[in-house]
Formats: sequence, structure tokens, C-alpha cells
Amino acid sequence: MVLGGFIGVLLIIQFIPYGRDHTNPPVIAEPAWDSPQTRTLFFRACADCHSNETRWPWYSTIAPASWLITRDVMEGRAEFNVSEWGRPDNEGDDAAKTVQNGEMPPWFYLPLHPEANLSPAERQQLINGLLATFGGNLERGDDD
Repeated sequence: MVLGGFIGVLLIIQFIPYGRDHTNPPVIAEPAWDSPQTRTLFFRACADCHSNETRWPWYSTIAPASWLITRDVMEGRAEFNVSEWGRPDNEGDDAAKTVQNGEMPPWFYLPLHPEANLSPAERQQLINGLLATFGGNLERGDDD
């Protein structure tokens, strides 16, 4: 009975329309990337949530995953969106720091997006490219 109830709830929530509109807004403007390689690494590891060029996987249409993915993309675009460059609240100067601190990409994104799992050299190259493109300061660990 419990299994039947669980399956019933999963079927019913599929009719909730939130999380099903996967229309990407238009690209308005992109930053002046320091190099094509920085742009390539960014789009490989970050663009699904931080641009208007999101690749929506098949499971992004199945609730409740669709709800979580839509929320993450909306929050990511609101915080930092390279497709709407020039918007006053875009926080590009923090991009390198969040990658360096291991906050981006989030751990739960990587298992289903192995292409976003950058090697240490690629990660450092992305950090350097983000600093060159967006500016910002990296906090170094205490050497005292």
C-alpha cells in the first residue's frame, strides 16, 4: 500500500505545471571573455545555470526533479548570468572565488554532468580566466 501510494503521488505531481517551461530567454549580451578557452570551460561547467543557454536534460521534465532544476537555474541566472551581461546586479567578480572555494559547480550537479568535472589544471585555468574576464579578488589561505 505504501508503495502504491508513493507511485500515486509521483503520478499526480506530474500534472503540476511548474518546472516544465524550458524556453531559454534570448542572449542579450556576453562579457568580453579573456580567451575562447575561458568561455569554453565556463560553458562546459557553469552555463547550464549561469546563462540563457541551459541544456535541459530529459529528467528535467519529471517532477519533483523538474522543480529543483528549474529553481536552481532561476537562482543561478538571477545571481550571475553571462547572457545578460551589463545587468547591474550581475556578480561576475565573485565567480573565480566560488570556483576556487569549491562552491561551484555544486556537488549534486557533477554526477549527472561529468563534463563539468574539470581537471585541476582546467579548474585553475578557469579561475584565472574568470579573474581576467570579470575581475575580483581571491582570498589566499592564511600562511601565518
